[in-house]
Amino acid sequence: MTPWREGGRGALVALAAGSLSATAFAPLGLWPMMPLALLLLVWLLDPVTKLKRAALLGWLFGMGHFTVGLNWIATAWTYQAAMPAWVGWAAVPILSIYLAVYPAIAAALAWKLGRDKPLITVLALAGGWVNTEWLRGTMLTGFAWNPIGAAFVDTPWLGAASAVGTYGLSLLMVLLVGAIWLAIKRQQLSSFVILAVVAGFALLPEPQPAATADEPPRITVVQPNIDQADKWRPGFAAEAARILDELSRTGQQSPRLLFWPEAAVVRPLDDQRPAADLSTRFERARAVQPINPGDLLVTGGIALQSDDRQSVDAATNSVFILGRDAEIEARYDKAHLLPWGEYLPMRGLLEPLGLARLAPGAFDFSAGPGPMTYELPGFGKMGVQVCYEIVFPGQVIDPDNRPDFIFNPSNDAWFGAWGPPQHLAQARLRAVEEGLPVIRSTPTGISAVIDSKGAVLDSIAWRQAGAIDTVLPAATHGTVFADYGRNLIPLLLALMLMAVALVRRAR
Repeated sequence: MTPWREGGRGALVALAAGSLSATAFAPLGLWPMMPLALLLLVWLLDPVTKLKRAALLGWLFGMGHFTVGLNWIATAWTYQAAMPAWVGWAAVPILSIYLAVYPAIAAALAWKLGRDKPLITVLALAGGWVNTEWLRGTMLTGFAWNPIGAAFVDTPWLGAASAVGTYGLSLLMVLLVGAIWLAIKRQQLSSFVILAVVAGFALLPEPQPAATADEPPRITVVQPNIDQADKWRPGFAAEAARILDELSRTGQQSPRLLFWPEAAVVRPLDDQRPAADLSTRFERARAVQPINPGDLLVTGGIALQSDDRQSVDAATNSVFILGRDAEIEARYDKAHLLPWGEYLPMRGLLEPLGLARLAPGAFDFSAGPGPMTYELPGFGKMGVQVCYEIVFPGQVIDPDNRPDFIFNPSNDAWFGAWGPPQHLAQARLRAVEEGLPVIRSTPTGISAVIDSKGAVLDSIAWRQAGAIDTVLPAATHGTVFADYGRNLIPLLLALMLMAVALVRRAR
């Protein structure tokens, strides 16, 4: 079988293995395909004699992995007229060319340190993979979507994220592959030890929810099933308001928190121009119609900024907390903006070429200050992460003011069939890491109530309208991940493995 590891055939196997690995994520959720795919990558690296070849195999693996796994990005281009839809299908492999650099670095490190030493290869690949995943989530504003540990979301290893985080799950995934590889190489003792460590993390006790003396607050989560093609259509705002109002009246037991999706109200709810005051008051008054005294509406919306109090200078993608009087109790501005979606990178270069951002509007959104916690009298403390912000491990709450739950309004309506379930899976991982319930409200799905152990207690399926009327799940007392360094834990573990690999290679 050696010819299948050489030349063009080996390159095709690496590309196919990367493509296979993407099936481990939602919506397919075939998690054993991830260790199988990574095992193929290690098998391909085994006879390699040059560093460039090792890096190429890792890069090809990454090309297959990201091109298939991120296919949902292409769908976004079908919802705007500024650029043709085919640009989206070109954008996915172009983005993958960059993202695949990180698996290439991990593969090159594993080969450089390991070569003919299987145990060193395993340790270096595990440590290198985690460090490069963290870099991918950090460099150039970061793109932390789908670390390989996310494939463990529906397995007994999900709970281990409360100790080692999602990057730690990625470490366990590579070590699982390493145990199999060492068994194939007849290094049975090393294989058994590593396998025992990996299995042990699946048996970690789950953090227990904190006891609450009071009856938990009631919540209503709305999913209006408003398609992206309709959302910004002229004249549709009144129809959207009617749908949201109707669904919001399904839960009438007060007091309650009512949750609407990201940009549920497309007309500004806050505008610094005095001339727009009447319009914003009308929009807020219409939005709060379905709530009773004592209720609060938490909705996504737009805020406009003006330096001269006359013309609009910028906008923010915001979450508004509104009471029955339609006044703004508090506002959160999204901090981690989505490139191409909410701002056009290198605008001076790309705009003259006819390229534009996907969300409608003449100017880019401005970023907020980052995670914040809001005290909601009678309901506890709320953290907010808008849409894409929830995918960044260790960055979703204010560590100095821990909330009781996280609200994650999102607009997945333009991300096809694969994007929404992958987004939900990553929200579940944040719930486990932080020991906090996560409430998701989206226009077309998947809206959900997630408990602090990552379990989906209730949800509304993709492309269905509905509302969830339930109580707010309890938070845990805390987690090892949240209390002792967050991403520092998996990064230190990865560096330790790299250090051991370096020492053994030096010997």
